[in-house]
Amino acid sequence: MTNTINVGIGGLGAIGMPVARWLDAGVAGLSLAGVSAGNKERAAERVSNFVSPPPVLDLPKLVSASDVLVEALPPQHFGELADLTMAAGKKLIVLTLTSLLPRLDLVDKATETGGQIIAATGALVGFDAVRAAAKGEIYSVTMKTRKPPEGLKKATFVVEQGINLDGLKEPLRLYSGSVRDAAAKFPANVNVSVALALAGIGPDKTEYEIWADPAMTRNTHEISVDADSTRFDMTIAGIPTEENPATGKLTPLSVMATLERLVAPLTVGT
Repeated sequence: MTNTINVGIGGLGAIGMPVARWLDAGVAGLSLAGVSAGNKERAAERVSNFVSPPPVLDLPKLVSASDVLVEALPPQHFGELADLTMAAGKKLIVLTLTSLLPRLDLVDKATETGGQIIAATGALVGFDAVRAAAKGEIYSVTMKTRKPPEGLKKATFVVEQGINLDGLKEPLRLYSGSVRDAAAKFPANVNVSVALALAGIGPDKTEYEIWADPAMTRNTHEISVDADSTRFDMTIAGIPTEENPATGKLTPLSVMATLERLVAPLTVGT
């Protein structure tokens, strides 16, 4: 008989809350061990109508109570949860991949402690093919993201440069370059590009563009991969969440699929 895996969720926003509700509804082999949030009183109120309201814990206690941690926090809190989880030798499902990029030392820490970092694929598809192609030689990976301006107004680069996206009439290219540079300029907006880079040829070789496009109602990503084993193009048009336009509705669902994979008797994909 499989032991139940205790899941802790750091953050109760557009990603963490749907995952918490899904776990509370009952998932075989998984149990919601606790949640963490900046405002503990508000978090406790938000989960008070759950079938089994989870405890609201600070991050050290959340890690202690859990086998797997879901990182759905603002970027500034990524380091604390990641360090605690790897020190404890536990699994961490990462959503803020722009925060992971400068902290790849965590991979070495996971090797030492027996921990594991799992990058949830979020808004993208095709990772099986990219990872497989990377076992051979990938010549190039390019990605172009188009988002409604509303989802980019709070981006670090947009704010620092004083770019006004209100009343935008035509598509505006905000950035073109490497994924590594994009991650620094758009820490809350380009997690999908970092995931693609880590699955393929890395953040320095993966080419990336991001556009604010008033014609878009969905977060749209166009990806082209050219390798010695395959060539393929993908277009993904994710629907933004109501709570946070920068986050697509597919992202929390991808966390659910990642968690389910840990206990499912059958999984599909590499």
